[in-house]
Amino acid sequence: MGVLRWLALFFLLCLTCGSVHAERRVALLIGNSAYKSVPPLANPVNDAALVGGMFTKAGFDVVDTKLDLGVAEMRKALREFGAKARDADVAVIYYAGHGIELDGNNYLVPTDATLETDADVFDEAFPLDRVLFAIEPAKQLRLVILDACRDNPFVKTMKRTLASRSLGRGLAKIDLTTPNTMIAFAAKAGSTASDGDSKNSPFSTALVERLPTPGLDLRKAFGFVRDDVLKNTGYKQEPYVYGSLGGDDIPLVPAAKLGPATSSTSLALMLRDYQLAEQIGSREIWTAFLIQYPDGLYATLAKGHLDSLTSEAQPAKSAPSVELSAPAKFGREALVRDIKKELQRVGCYAGAIDDEWPTAKPSAEKFLKAAKIAKKYEEPGPDLLDIIQGQAGRVCLPTCSIREIESGGKCVAKTCGAGMTLSNDGSCEGRDKPAATAGGVDRESADVGKQRAGNLGLGDATKESYAVMGQGTIKTGQTATFTARNGRKMTCVGGNNTGTVARRCSWNEP
Repeated sequence: MGVLRWLALFFLLCLTCGSVHAERRVALLIGNSAYKSVPPLANPVNDAALVGGMFTKAGFDVVDTKLDLGVAEMRKALREFGAKARDADVAVIYYAGHGIELDGNNYLVPTDATLETDADVFDEAFPLDRVLFAIEPAKQLRLVILDACRDNPFVKTMKRTLASRSLGRGLAKIDLTTPNTMIAFAAKAGSTASDGDSKNSPFSTALVERLPTPGLDLRKAFGFVRDDVLKNTGYKQEPYVYGSLGGDDIPLVPAAKLGPATSSTSLALMLRDYQLAEQIGSREIWTAFLIQYPDGLYATLAKGHLDSLTSEAQPAKSAPSVELSAPAKFGREALVRDIKKELQRVGCYAGAIDDEWPTAKPSAEKFLKAAKIAKKYEEPGPDLLDIIQGQAGRVCLPTCSIREIESGGKCVAKTCGAGMTLSNDGSCEGRDKPAATAGGVDRESADVGKQRAGNLGLGDATKESYAVMGQGTIKTGQTATFTARNGRKMTCVGGNNTGTVARRCSWNEP
């Protein structure tokens, strides 16, 4: 997927290199990992290099990547970048490292900061307003991306000079007054972001996957970033975007210029369909896309996806007939089939793999409830498929019979303790024992009852009682009289289900 996206960037750059007037785009990337007063962070330097590579491949005129900056170096980097932003149409600052919130204001922390007291924040850290000041001269777009919402170790040891001064968890929400400015947080206000278990953080990984999509508006791109990070962190981290942009689409990478007869509406529809096909990713949906859009850059990219899937697939049977005039309907049917396959994989669906959504909807609701995801889907959607695919193993427990229990995702036969036996209703019952003299039923009457029951061919009274009154119908210590299958009366004193107190019955006198 990544190779095809960078291939798309190559073609776009070739298409736009002859333009008489091109936007000037500049970016500054700061990655702070080697903190001196607190444990170092593993990923920020890797994240800054990764995102910087994305801006370079996207054709930015200036891409400055700075790593492990102290307070003096960070001040110099912001000052120099501010000068470059004066002649720019688009200016972007990406920061990965520690950040801190103090009294509702956000600060970025250099690697040599000690922050022994809350007052040190004003001298040793940089307010977010200073970062915004550096990009303010840009004419069309000012973008700040902060992967700085990590759990902050400075807060644990910092002394407060005022008891009323607040130190927040994560970064604080902001109110922007500058137009055409956007700020993206790796995690929403008041929450922390994950540094990740791999080389890069979940946020930076999603950024380089989504932002370079040709023609994709930044607001929508960050929406996809949000969905990816939520899925990859088990819905624990939710990125958030602040700011106000105009009504026109603002992509990081411009879409390919089509012929003069192609309207902006047609291009928007094609881009929307391409994004949907990319999310579903099946051979059928890429085929339907190429039928609808046979020419152009997106058709070339779609053919690349289709060729990749075909080379990986086993020899296929002849393709079923497709209603070519309805690609949207065809895409929905393929989506439902993929959802059913995934629901079956996680143990929530056992029916046929077809395109009928009504038979999948109850299983989808069962999955969402078992996975503790507070969402509801009246219709199938690509994000539902993404959520199910994000589950590594079984989610729904199997439905077992009355004489079985669930164990390790499978149904196994119930077992009872010593002196107990499994009844037809799935409960454990005590085996027949001689009646005790305690509890108001003497041994003599019990023996007489057994003799009479034997004469009737029905066994002893206690055994016969279970044929007409199941386990648990008589409470412990409760006395009950009822009629046996032969019409004779018996009296029983109830026991419990654990077998520590057995039911005791005797035949009544004629």
